[in-house]
Amino acid sequence: MIAQLSGQILSKNPPEVVVEVAGIGYEILCPMSTFYQLGDTGGNVLLYTHLSIKEDSHTLFGFITKDEKILFRELIRVNGVGPKVALAILSHLTVGSLVECISNEDADLLAKTPGIGKKTALKLIVELQDRLNKVEFSSGVMTTAGVVQNNNNPNTKKALEALQSLGFKAKEANNMITAIEDQTLSTEELIRQALKNK
Repeated sequence: MIAQLSGQILSKNPPEVVVEVAGIGYEILCPMSTFYQLGDTGGNVLLYTHLSIKEDSHTLFGFITKDEKILFRELIRVNGVGPKVALAILSHLTVGSLVECISNEDADLLAKTPGIGKKTALKLIVELQDRLNKVEFSSGVMTTAGVVQNNNNPNTKKALEALQSLGFKAKEANNMITAIEDQTLSTEELIRQALKNK
């Protein structure tokens, strides 16, 4: 598997970019979010890649950040969502806005992506909500349980999980916790404050 490529940009023709690595030109399909950050032809770029292998084709997909690649792989795990559709979703929504969209169960925004209907949008939300909560994002992206990955207080995650076990939805629990000014409190105090502010 090709995990990443680093080389010179030979050509750009959205959504395809050709990157030369050690004399070999790789055709790579990228979401527009990546394409906008590629820089000019002739410049160097590092892309995190995913190789899709089918009977009649081998297609390389490239992403400017690890988080984009992670989300792409989560999207194509959903039945009925192929690489092209996943690429369209990541072209329409940034990593942060897509995760927020899943977290807030915003099917209408997701359905605005070309090739995604309301039914598919709802399916994506259902399948990805719990799964994204277990993903380690590198850039402090908000997960579906509302935990910022680079939050230094592990009590925040514990408090969110406790609130959800009490019957609150992920979005509701997140709103209750984020409303608390002091995020350095103990788990018990965070829960107490969250319930008090409800």
